[in-house]
Amino acid sequence: MTVERDLAASVVELATAALGDAEVEAAADRHRLALTRFANSVIHQNMAEDATTVRVRIHHDGRTASGSATVIDEGGVRALVERAVESVKVAPRDPGWPGLASPAVDSVAPAVGRASIEATPAERAMVVRAFVDGAGGLETAGYCRSNHWAGAYANSLGQTLTGGAFECGLSGIARRNGADGLARHAPLALAGLDGAALGARAAAKARAWVEPIELPPGHYEVVLEPTAVADILESVAAAGFNGKLVNERRSFVRLGEDQFDPAITLVDDPLAIGLEYDNEGTPRQRLVLVDRGTTVSLTHDRRSAAEAGADSTGHAAETPFSWGPAARHLGLLPSGAATDVANEVEGPVADSSVAELLAGVERGVLVSDFWYTRMLDPRTLAITGLTRNGVWLIEDGSVTRPLRNFRFTQSYAQALMPGNVKAVGRTSTPVPGDTYTATAPRWSCPALHLASWNFTGGASG
Repeated sequence: MTVERDLAASVVELATAALGDAEVEAAADRHRLALTRFANSVIHQNMAEDATTVRVRIHHDGRTASGSATVIDEGGVRALVERAVESVKVAPRDPGWPGLASPAVDSVAPAVGRASIEATPAERAMVVRAFVDGAGGLETAGYCRSNHWAGAYANSLGQTLTGGAFECGLSGIARRNGADGLARHAPLALAGLDGAALGARAAAKARAWVEPIELPPGHYEVVLEPTAVADILESVAAAGFNGKLVNERRSFVRLGEDQFDPAITLVDDPLAIGLEYDNEGTPRQRLVLVDRGTTVSLTHDRRSAAEAGADSTGHAAETPFSWGPAARHLGLLPSGAATDVANEVEGPVADSSVAELLAGVERGVLVSDFWYTRMLDPRTLAITGLTRNGVWLIEDGSVTRPLRNFRFTQSYAQALMPGNVKAVGRTSTPVPGDTYTATAPRWSCPALHLASWNFTGGASG
């Protein structure tokens, strides 16, 4: 990380030399992102990129400007700083400028192992091979990815930070006669990806989804598997606890209120993969957002925190003027876990307590996954979307028949409200987020047993 530290320091030095009384912050981030994709049970693409991006933000004379570039030499750094210096001279006034992060002690995150940093195409191919073999002859498709980040931050107040993180994941399907089964996992190291177990799980789901029947629209009791719960966590992270949206009254979240069922505790933990500071140089932390049903925290960057009279929680994004500060490593604590213990019990396949949740359902629906979900109303977190990759009828505590896919329209906030959460699974499965971003989100998800879910029709209408 010496190179990244020197790059960040050089940017601050050049900018302050050009504008002596300016507030300047800079970051250098190196991402070694690799993605192995497969379809028809064959690897068809292996791509890797090793890129260093340098970002600078300058506040001068009441104005703020920023810029970024992928740099390979000193000339690129100088050009970036020159553009930012010229831009800040003509930028609009910025009365909400929150100031720079003061020097602070780094957060303590797990060290990234050498084996993770040096993850090879052959190692990812072995995971894919195991997934294909585990599927037992069914057609498969998906991806295996790995990403190592090394970065540094510096500002003109003397704050300097360095860090490194690693994340990986596999998402794959097995297909039989048009029926797809899904398996996903995002462990803390590539060695934790059990391709054979994941392939076998996906295949078992595909083989079981034969001659599905169609149920009429309506409110049904549901058991959501971890891959479906991940969509709920992503939505509440982006549009619920986001400090910017709460400040603008575009969120349903209200601090201090018992908005969720007492079974719900939500914790954001970027330190789990090694992310020690955010894009503004604020040390990250393990942050409890909901404690046994009560909303206790929001995610803030420096700007949203200043507006709210709060402190930054270390959630500044690269594009703060879009969505704002969102949790990207959110976990729903499994039943029996406390807020002061790890929020995740890893398993290579899925939540082992799904069967226990099924036993409590007289008649309902088991959902493997959601997709094509779109927000209808951010104030209620009303979402519409489809089920996929396996839906089943539950009768008297057992899965009895496969079902055709549903369209649903459901407030995710209401889904987690007091009285609608009948049970939370005992273990959590870490589920990978977006495939293509350099620092993909990661969701820690137990299964959920909910009293009601609003299915509005079949997938065709």
